[in-house]
Order: sequence, then C-alpha cells, then structure tokens
Amino acid sequence: MATHILFESATGLALFSSEFAEEIGAKGSQQVQQSVDELAKFSKMVKLVSFVPFQDAAHALEVANDVSEGVVHEFLQGLLELNLGKKAGVVLGVEERGLAQSIKSTLDIDCDATERSLEIIRGIRLHAEKLLAGLEMGDMSRSQLGLGHAYSRAKVKFNVNRSDNMIIQAIALLDQLDKDVNTFAMRVREWYGWHFPELVRVVPDNYQYAKVCSFIGDKSTLTDASVEGLTELLEDNDVLARNIVDASRASMGTDISPIDHLNIRNFASRVIHLFEYRKSLQTYLSEKMGVVAPNLASLIGDTVGARLISHAGSLTNLSKYPASTVQILGAEKALFRALKTKGNTPKYGLIYHSTFIGRAGTKNKGRISRFLANKCSIASRIDCFSDAPSTKFGEVLRGQVEERLSFYENGSNPTKNSVAMQKALDAVKLEQAESGDMDLDDAPVVEKKEKKSKRKSEAAEGEEETPKKSKKSKKSKDEAEPAADDEEAAKKAKKLAKKLAKAAAAAGEVAEAVETPSKKEKKEKKKSKKESA
Repeated sequence: MATHILFESATGLALFSSEFAEEIGAKGSQQVQQSVDELAKFSKMVKLVSFVPFQDAAHALEVANDVSEGVVHEFLQGLLELNLGKKAGVVLGVEERGLAQSIKSTLDIDCDATERSLEIIRGIRLHAEKLLAGLEMGDMSRSQLGLGHAYSRAKVKFNVNRSDNMIIQAIALLDQLDKDVNTFAMRVREWYGWHFPELVRVVPDNYQYAKVCSFIGDKSTLTDASVEGLTELLEDNDVLARNIVDASRASMGTDISPIDHLNIRNFASRVIHLFEYRKSLQTYLSEKMGVVAPNLASLIGDTVGARLISHAGSLTNLSKYPASTVQILGAEKALFRALKTKGNTPKYGLIYHSTFIGRAGTKNKGRISRFLANKCSIASRIDCFSDAPSTKFGEVLRGQVEERLSFYENGSNPTKNSVAMQKALDAVKLEQAESGDMDLDDAPVVEKKEKKSKRKSEAAEGEEETPKKSKKSKKSKDEAEPAADDEEAAKKAKKLAKKLAKAAAAAGEVAEAVETPSKKEKKEKKKSKKESA
C-alpha cells in the first residue's frame, strides 16, 4: 500500500501522507470507498505534507501537458525530491501509470497505481477544497474550468493551412454536388424537352444544355442573329449553333406559356450556378490538397486522394494504414462478403478510380493496384510527417508507377526504390536551397555536377600524359603475359609427364601379369609333349 499520495490539481501539486497505510491495505475496496465518502473518516486517513500552487495559467498548462504524457516536469521533480528524496521505504500513489514509470526511472521512487490508491486520490479530489490550505469554495472549479479550456485549445491547436478537415468536408460536398447537379440537369432536360425535344441530341453536355436553354427560352424567337450568342455559349462552335437554329425551325415540340418559360429559365440558371460552384469547389480542393497532401495529390490525383483521406478519417489515420489496407479502402463490404462466403477478395477499392488501374491490362490490374497502394502509403506518410510540403516525392513515385506499367507491357526494367528516393531527396534539397532555406553548396545535386566538371577538367589537362602511360602499361602487360603463359605451360607439362609415367608403370604391371600365365602354359605344354613321347 502507498505511504504517500501525489495529487495533481488545476491549482497546484499536492503531496499527502497516507496514515494507517497497512490498515487501509488490509481493508476491502468497498470499505475504502465508504470511508472515502465521509470527510470525518477520510481526514484521518490522509495528511497534507506539501502543497505548491502554480505560478500562472501557462505554468499550469505546461505541467498538465507533461503529466498527461507521462513526463516528470521540473516542478514535480523538485516537489518529490524535497519531500521524499532521502526517505527509505516510500511508496508513492500515482493516478497515471505512465507517470509512475517515469518517476520510478527518474527518481528511483517506488510507485503504486492500484485500485486502493486510486480510491484515496478520488477522496482527495472530492474533499480537495477542505484538505488543501488556502483554498476557498469555488476556487477549484474555476481553476479546473480555465485549465480545461486551455488544455483543450492546446490539444486541438494545429496549422490552419494544413487542415485535412477542410478536405474531408470539401470532397463530401463535391460528391453530393455531383449527384444533385446530374439530377437537376436531367430535370431541366425533361422539363424543356416538351418544348424543344431536338435540343438534347444537338447539345448532349448538361452544362451547355442548361446555358442554351436559359438563352433560348421560346424556340420561336430564334433567328440567324441568335447564332452569335449561341456560338459564345458553345465554346465558339459555329456549326453547332447553326444546327440548333435549324432544329428549332423544324421542331415537333409543343408551345408553352410565358410563365412556364420563366420557371424553366430560373431553374436552368440555378443549375448553371451549381455547375460553376462545383468548378470553384474543385479548384479549392486542388489548392488544399496541394498544401495538405501534395505528394498524394501528384501521385493519384486530387479527387481520389481526398476520398482516401475522407474514408480514413484524417491524413494521420491514412498514414498509419498499411498498403494492404489502402488497397481495399472503400471495398469493405465486398471484403467481408468474400471472407464470409470464402470467395475471392477484392483487388481494389477507391484507388480503382485512378487512371493507372484503367490503363493496366486485365491480368495486371491486381498487381498495379497493389503497387499503387504501396506508393500511396509512402506518399501519405511523407505528407503527414514532413514540415515543408513538396511534390517531388509524389512526382518520383508517379514515375515509378509509370515504369511499372511499362514493365508489365514491354518488360523494361524499372528504377530501384533506393535510386528513386535518392533522386527525390536531391530534388527537395535543391528546391530548399533555391528558396533560401538551405545553402546551395549543401545540395547533393550541385556537388555531383561540380565533381563531374572537375573530372572533365582533369581529363582535359592530362590528355597527353595518359595515352603514353597507357601504352607503356599495355606493353609491360603484353611482355609479362607470355612469361606467365610459359610458366603455366611448363607446370602443365610436368603434371602430364607424371600422369603418363604412372600410366606406363601401371600398363607394364598389367602386361607382366598377362604375360606370365602364357609362359607357364607353354612350359607345361612342352613337358606334356615330352612325357607323351
């Protein structure tokens, strides 16, 4: 059981001694809870040793941040060293386990974060205004409110320009606008089609159709003088404008009243404004992606990159995902259905809308999606954790994907990752040097150029000397080579002679072995002939 209790409050740091620590440790958790709720009993369990208030709100916020991150602040270290530094058998009750480990490693003080210590800390927090000296009613709540606001602002504080929340909202609005604009454009076509049905075939584009519909109004008012106005609306397409005028003269549509024309024009103008707003929103999204995730945008595009960030929840979450998760991000239903039915898992999710997947062959779509997801994961991590945004890495990664596509098609060797990353690093350093953040001499690309120029100058200066030296060296090599060849030939000849001698000796032994039985046979034949005679 803890002999001392550390209490962190919004007003300061307090250190209590736990009276009757052994008896409290022997009690059950329910008995401790009951004694904590009553001030008369609880005031006998703890005794205030030291209370040090904070200097101001900024000091309180600094200490609170360190406590929440499990770091021993100098203010807390001084309090513990002053009161517990030289005492033996001290066990400090702490609420945060991370802070307990830091105190143990820094000050070598045993810490306890068990349930009984937490109950005692809860009792101190409950009766803090009466246990701490110099506090009045309401001081603790006011200081807690101020520190809470300051702590929340400090945690939420981020770079305004690099806010990925704006990207999430923009892409969500952009997707919703696409659906609404298409629905409204179809409504304009159906509504105005009763009056001028042939216009749909002449002008298939929704945006141009809405502009032409708003310009024409009643088709009977179209004349040859209207061709100029229609040409401006149709991007200087004179032929298309004349086709509209000719179609209006032979149209089979019904006549409608002026009030109907007015409503159709008003609705068409609203659709035109929505189209224009969508374009401005797309420009805004591109600018935000260029600031927040420039490498991801240059690799896979603004829209697909924004959808990946939106689906992950933030750029930080996307950077934490492995490449296998990025590959199927957006195809969760298909993935779980495939796992449930034991079928084929999906090859791609949101990255299917990238142009690389469409350009790849049917057999290579899964390979290129896996490779692209890997590069997207790298790009998102670079964007998330880099201080200065740059598109150099995204451009290099895009080049790698292009090379992988050509490798699948033609078999050409792609660039190695180490070479590509070094190229991107050199480009970033050179960009920083040009902007003034870095000296130009420190840029590795410049150093390589200087080395090459030095080598060229040295080669130009020693053009006359090097050929002579090379000829001499060649001659010496040519002279040395025959000698080496003669020695090797002599060694080979000796080895062959030894082998031949051994072979001859073996052949002689075999010949003797073969000849001896033939002589014996001849002698035996002679003896047999004599005996027979």
